[in-house]
Amino acid sequence: MERIPERIDSTFRYVLIAARRAEQLVQGARPKLEVASAKPTSTALLEVSQELVEWDYGPPPAPEPEPLAAEEPAEEIAAP
Repeated sequence: MERIPERIDSTFRYVLIAARRAEQLVQGARPKLEVASAKPTSTALLEVSQELVEWDYGPPPAPEPEPLAAEEPAEEIAAP
């Protein structure tokens, strides 16, 4: 397994980033380095381990809206 850069906090995130990069390569993106292997996954893992792939955590999640207060049933009006 390639070296995981210090900026990447877990193996799970490393694999996610590499998988997204491999998908880009499959769809026709140019590799950022020349490697002997033509496999997109191997190329993506090398690119991520050498910190050639830009990534970010993204925006923080939006706060969840406050739950609506339970509505009290309306009073029934008796028919005359």
